[in-house]
Amino acid sequence: MSWHPRHLLLAPHRLGFFLGMVLLWAAGLWWALVQLDRVTSALGLAYVLSPSLVHGAVMTFGFIPLFFSGFLFTAGPKWLGVPPPEAPQLLAPLLLQAGGWLLWLAGAHLHLAVGLCGLVMACVGLLWMSALFWRLLARSEVVDTVHALVIAQACGVGCASLLGLVVSVWAVAEAVALACVLTSLWGFVVAVYVAVAHRMIPFFTSSAMPQLAAWRPFWALGLMLAVVVLEVLAVWLDLLQPADVAWGTLWLLLRGTLELAAGAVLLWLAGVWGLVQSLKNRLLTMLHIGFVWLGLALLLAGASQWLSWGLGTPVLPLGALHALTMGCLASLMLAMVTRVSAGHSGRALVADGWVWSLFMLLQVATALRILAAGAAAWAAPMLAVVACGWFAVMALWGGRLVGWYGRRRSDGRPG
Repeated sequence: MSWHPRHLLLAPHRLGFFLGMVLLWAAGLWWALVQLDRVTSALGLAYVLSPSLVHGAVMTFGFIPLFFSGFLFTAGPKWLGVPPPEAPQLLAPLLLQAGGWLLWLAGAHLHLAVGLCGLVMACVGLLWMSALFWRLLARSEVVDTVHALVIAQACGVGCASLLGLVVSVWAVAEAVALACVLTSLWGFVVAVYVAVAHRMIPFFTSSAMPQLAAWRPFWALGLMLAVVVLEVLAVWLDLLQPADVAWGTLWLLLRGTLELAAGAVLLWLAGVWGLVQSLKNRLLTMLHIGFVWLGLALLLAGASQWLSWGLGTPVLPLGALHALTMGCLASLMLAMVTRVSAGHSGRALVADGWVWSLFMLLQVATALRILAAGAAAWAAPMLAVVACGWFAVMALWGGRLVGWYGRRRSDGRPG
C-alpha cells in the first residue's frame, strides 16, 4: 500500500501527528546543532534571538499542541458525544502553527522580523484550533465535561501566553518572554496532560487488567491542577523578585514544601493506579512511567528549593524542569501517540521491542540531562550528547509512525 499525502486528511490524528513529527524533528535537529556548535564552534552559528528562548518556546508551543490536536479531535468528540471535525477543517490552523514555528527557528538566525512573523502565524493557528475545540464543547450535551472543560481552559491559557510571547519578543523583554513560555508549559501543556492522564491512565489500566478498577477521584485532578496554579504563580513571583529577603525565603521554603508533598502524593497515586501491575504490559508501563516522572519532577523541584536555601545558590533548577519535560511529558507523548497511532491504523496495541528500546533510551537521555544540570565542568559535552540522543530517538520513533499516517488502515476500515 503506497504512501500518499492525501491520506493525511483521512482522520484528524493523521494530520496533527504528522505535522507534530515534522516540527519535532526540526526542533530536535536544530537544538542538537546548537549544542554541537557550542562545543566545537564548527558551524559558527550567529543568533538574533536567544537560543534558550527559541528552544523553550518551540518545545512548549510547537509540536506539543499539534500532537494535542490529533488526540483532542479524535478522543475529544467521543468524550463529548458530538461528531468529530473532518481533517480538512484542521488543515489551515495546523499548517499555520507548523509553518510559524519553522519560521521561528529560521528567525533565530536571520532576523527578528522573521521570528515575529512565525510567532504571529503560530498564534493565529493556536487560537483557531482552540476555538474549534471550544465549539465541540459548546455543542456537547453530556453531563460529565470536566476533563474537556479543563483542556479548553488550558488552551485559553496557552493562547494568552503565546500572545504575551509575541509582545515580549517584539519589545525585546526576554525575561517576560521566558515567563510566558513557563506559564504555558504549566498552565497549558501540563494542565492538558494531567487532565488526559486522570481520565485515560486508569481507564487503559482497567481495560488491560480487569482486576483493577478505574479509580480516578476528582480530588486527584484537583491536586494536580493546584500544582499547576502554584507553578504558574511561582513563575511570576520569581520574575518580580521581591526586595524583602525574609518574604523571599519564606516563599522559597513554602514552595519547596508544597512541591515535596505533592510529589509524594502523586507517586502514591501512581502505585494505586497500578504501576507494578502494569509491568506485564509494555505500552501500559510506558504510560505509568511517564506519570511517575511527574511525581519525581516535583520531588526534585522541592528538594531544589530547600537546597538553594541551605546553600545560598540555585541548585538543579534545570534538572527539575527536564525531569518534567523529558521525563514526564516526552514519555507520555511517546506512549500515547504510539497507542493512538497503532489503534487507529488497525494495528495491535502493543509496544514491540523497537518502541520499548527507544523508550528506554529516552529514560537514559533524561537521566543524563538531569545529571548535566549539576555537572558544570562537563555540562556542555553532556548537553550535546543528550541533544543528539533526543533527536535520534525521536527520528527513529517518528519515522515508523509517519509511514503509517500516509497509508490506509491495515485492517481496511475507514479513518
